[in-house]
Amino acid sequence: MSTTANVTKADYYEVLSVSRTATDQELKTAYRKLAMQYHPDRNPGDHRAEEKFKECSEAYQVLSDPDKRAAYDRYGHAGVSGAGAAQGNPFTDFQDLGDIFGDLFGFNIGGMGGGGRRQSRAQKGRDLRYDQTIEFEEAVFGKETEISIRRLEACVDCNGLGTANGRGPATCPQCQGRGQVRYQQGFFSIARTCNTCSGTGQVITEPCKTCRGDGRVEREHTIQVKIPAGVEDGTRIRYQGEGDAGRTGGPSGDLYIVLSVKAHQFFERDGYNLHCHIPISITQAALGAEIMIPTLEGDVALKIPEGTQSGKDFKLRNKGVPYLNEHGRGDLIVQVAVQTPKKLTRVQKELLRQLGETLKVENTPTPHGLFERVKEMFS
Repeated sequence: MSTTANVTKADYYEVLSVSRTATDQELKTAYRKLAMQYHPDRNPGDHRAEEKFKECSEAYQVLSDPDKRAAYDRYGHAGVSGAGAAQGNPFTDFQDLGDIFGDLFGFNIGGMGGGGRRQSRAQKGRDLRYDQTIEFEEAVFGKETEISIRRLEACVDCNGLGTANGRGPATCPQCQGRGQVRYQQGFFSIARTCNTCSGTGQVITEPCKTCRGDGRVEREHTIQVKIPAGVEDGTRIRYQGEGDAGRTGGPSGDLYIVLSVKAHQFFERDGYNLHCHIPISITQAALGAEIMIPTLEGDVALKIPEGTQSGKDFKLRNKGVPYLNEHGRGDLIVQVAVQTPKKLTRVQKELLRQLGETLKVENTPTPHGLFERVKEMFS
């Protein structure tokens, strides 16, 4: 067994310190915090901070783009190779530094950008996670199953508006629908988020009794899940739009099904190949034999040639795991182990003594070649 030194890129979710089901807002908040911490202007001459800044900018650029994020979730860094780190101004998603301060402290400074933008009431729903345990054979060959989840769905009594009269929310009397309250302080014109409407510019005066103004209620939902052949332990399957419903017309979140595969009784998986160990007798190893080998699809015959040594590997092609979303499959690697009998009858012992007299073996150390010594070093 040999090892190769590889430089591995850090996981984008770990770079931003967020979960793999993080919402767009959680990604933005995490990136904003790291960007301000490691920005080169705040860390002059600190090369490590500069590298961290580039790293988190690259991670956010990929994860904030739905298409790039989907490719990264499915294929890792290989799926977004060439995406690169953000170029130019790293705060493109916040417009400028004034907008960042506005997001952090709830106000915008006149002259530094970030106008009186009203926050939309429409919000994307939360992503959900469902942990599913499956058998080893189900991971190899795939399966279809049905699961039940509890999620937030649009309230049917108010059509998701959250109001009792069905006419939708009213204009906020405090900010007159602007979402911000502006006042003068010295040389600056300060705009703070309106506390009455939380920046949406709208308020619900008569909330729906069913959903209590949220516009959503929790219900149990059943979904058909198709697990493709060849999945591994830890595989995530994404069902777009099957998460919590969004608020006031916002898109629904996604459902992530995380698979946990049970261990098999004697098969071990390595990528798309399967491995197993089969015992054989001394006579089978010396004289050769044909034995039956169990596979996931039934027993198959394996020919053991004369003089087979313990630890010999035999490959059964196309008896492994199907390639995920591709044609073909891996192999089954069978390793034989010659078993020495622990208990012998008097007749058996005598026969072995007679055989031993005809087999001459020099019990001296055998020199190893260069290849064997190198192989041992890496095993």
